Amino acid sequence: MARQQDEGPALPLYLSEPGRAVADYGLYLATRPFTPRLPKGDGHPVLVLPGLLADDASTAALRGVLRRLDYRVHGWGLGRNIGPTALCVNGLRDKLDYLHGRYRRPVTIIGWSLGGIFARDLARRSPDQVRQVVTLGSPFRLTKFSQTRAAKVFDRYSHLHVEQRTLPLEPENEPLPVPATSIYSHYDGIVHWQTCLNTPGERCENIAVTASHLGLGHHPAAIWAVADRLAQQEGTWTPFRAPRFLRPAFPKPAEATPCSPVGTVAGSAA
Repeated sequence: MARQQDEGPALPLYLSEPGRAVADYGLYLATRPFTPRLPKGDGHPVLVLPGLLADDASTAALRGVLRRLDYRVHGWGLGRNIGPTALCVNGLRDKLDYLHGRYRRPVTIIGWSLGGIFARDLARRSPDQVRQVVTLGSPFRLTKFSQTRAAKVFDRYSHLHVEQRTLPLEPENEPLPVPATSIYSHYDGIVHWQTCLNTPGERCENIAVTASHLGLGHHPAAIWAVADRLAQQEGTWTPFRAPRFLRPAFPKPAEATPCSPVGTVAGSAA
């Protein structure tokens, strides 16, 4: 917790990631009977993107929950995520075009880790097709490669990438043109948690949970936050407020720079 922002997560957090992710999945299984208490959906389309080296299997639990909440949920269908290859870049654009055309409604995009960076790219390119973006442990504020322990793995496939990333990944003074929620953890063992924070704005927020990086996609608190954000009526946006009985699951991000609290924002969310 006391490490500098330009350093990656502490070694004990990194080494304990697999075990903590299994524990997070155990929490998910234990809380499945409470799924009916999650906010219900309105049937709008949702696209879920996996993280680095992961595929749609990694997001199966989250997608399953969202389907039971009545969303039209889709995985990315592009195999293993090894970065911005031609298949990934072109496939994501085609997928968004397809979903928007099929349902004739803006699409919510949920991205885990690297998938969240891709989700934000799509929102910048096609804001009229995107309802909102929700990221899970996505280091879109990365300014130094030392802030992530996944840099070497990403570089291993760089010869296949058709888009070369430069740092910083995003300018701080250019918020997304759609509502944006970043779900992150101070106990992330892969990326420094401060690289996952949205710049303050009227339609963005940061929600802290106590998950591992590899468990963010199925940790019960993260799932509740995702369901709550997706359940907002189209064209409105209000900051996240955890129900009283769940507040202990959402630690206050005392060290984070919070987004400006606002009331309901009128107008199109896309």
